[in-house]
Amino acid sequence: MNIQQFLNTNDHFAAAAGCRIIEIGEGRAVATMLVTREHLNAGGVCQGGAFFTLADLALAAVMNSRGQLTFGIQNNIMYLASAHEGDVLTAEAIEIANHHKIPSVEVRITNQEGMLLCHVTGLAYRKHNPLIIEEK
Repeated sequence: MNIQQFLNTNDHFAAAAGCRIIEIGEGRAVATMLVTREHLNAGGVCQGGAFFTLADLALAAVMNSRGQLTFGIQNNIMYLASAHEGDVLTAEAIEIANHHKIPSVEVRITNQEGMLLCHVTGLAYRKHNPLIIEEK
């Protein structure tokens, strides 16, 4: 089992929200989500927590892509435009700094037309422990 399979199988919250990692490499990850009725807020647009859940999954993938156990410690999120039911959101996470203790990541969430909807930055704490991927 690789990290993509591990996170897609064991991140139950992200899976329940319809988020999936579709690509992962050292220092880069891509996750997607189809916006459904369940993602909409009272205003009829995609709820901010849905954006954050998608970004958080992509962040987890890229921060752990180097094989060391890494946990998010801080995020900033900026909502730039709304997503609507039926939109396909893509979160591309890129490692900005591969620091041995405090790596940083940027995530850009776009819709199926390539429009930038959300921008997220994050910091993590990288432990000395290896990331252990086991089937559960």
